[in-house]
Amino acid sequence: MQAAIGKVRSRGSARSGAGTWKAQRFTAIANLLLVLWFVVNAIAMAGSAYAEWVAWFHSPLTAALMILLVLSTCYHARIGLQEVVEDYVHHEIGKVAILVGITLVAALLATAGVVSVLMIALGG
Repeated sequence: MQAAIGKVRSRGSARSGAGTWKAQRFTAIANLLLVLWFVVNAIAMAGSAYAEWVAWFHSPLTAALMILLVLSTCYHARIGLQEVVEDYVHHEIGKVAILVGITLVAALLATAGVVSVLMIALGG
């Protein structure tokens, strides 16, 4: 028979949760602001021709904010999916495989998004 405190001793926090929690909250706030910025601009440009949208992307500020939106969204999604997998997948090999897959897909999507924005912004 072991006391409750004895069961939890040396099974405390891995001390990495606070950083992940902060990153999730920071990216959520960044996404809120960036999506709001994008939606306001998209509504303002409703009915605009393709050339006007491309001209809008040629602005360095617009391109930078769009890249931040892509990166922040991909990172936020990766963190959220990682938390779900860590909480609900209990088989270690499966958990690691899924986490690697999530990271690779997030990196692939972020890279594709950034390259797309740069191609439009730089006229490629």
